[in-house]
Amino acid sequence: MKKNILLLFLVLISVVSIVACNKKAVDENVTETTTVLETEKETEKQVETVKETKKNTEAKVSNKVEISIKNYGKITLELEPNAAPQTVENFVKLVNRGFYDGLTFHRIIKDFMIQGGDPLGNGTGGSEENVVGEFLSNGIENNISHKRGVISMARSMDPNSASSQFFIVHKDSEFLDGNYAAFGHVTSGIEVVDKICDSVKVEDDNGTVLKENQPVIEYIKMID
Repeated sequence: MKKNILLLFLVLISVVSIVACNKKAVDENVTETTTVLETEKETEKQVETVKETKKNTEAKVSNKVEISIKNYGKITLELEPNAAPQTVENFVKLVNRGFYDGLTFHRIIKDFMIQGGDPLGNGTGGSEENVVGEFLSNGIENNISHKRGVISMARSMDPNSASSQFFIVHKDSEFLDGNYAAFGHVTSGIEVVDKICDSVKVEDDNGTVLKENQPVIEYIKMID
């Protein structure tokens, strides 16, 4: 009888131990599952945060540019990537590199335009890359007309030779439409263009300006 009671007692202890172990395993499994779910939710939250940050950053990308010209003032322009995306991309890339800082306007023709952005300062220089000419005669639609205050790319006879040189139209010059890549317009400071055209001495009808007389670009930068 005593043996049977002892045996039953041992069996009960074993059952209790097994139940306890199983409960512990279940609890640990529940805890682990909960931790995994929480980690996944945290990861999803982080991904959404990254996406939202990227979205906000993209929304805040500016197409506004400020040109500061020594002794003359500042010109603000708005670029138009919808009309000339590759041209704008190239220009912004050079601006962000500080490429234009310290360069000059080397060609000035009153009632026509002011031209600058040449590292050589004589109309023959440029950056290391050329861009496709985004204008109608080169097979690409561009609806920006060369009105007063429009910024456009200078080039040689080669339609795809535009690089870093640009010009700002002083007076309406629609005869350029379809043959040059206009890519933005002045929003403030057009009087600076007037002042440059009125005061800078030129050497010939082509608007050549001696190095010592060339208006200096202090900087070009992207602004909000």
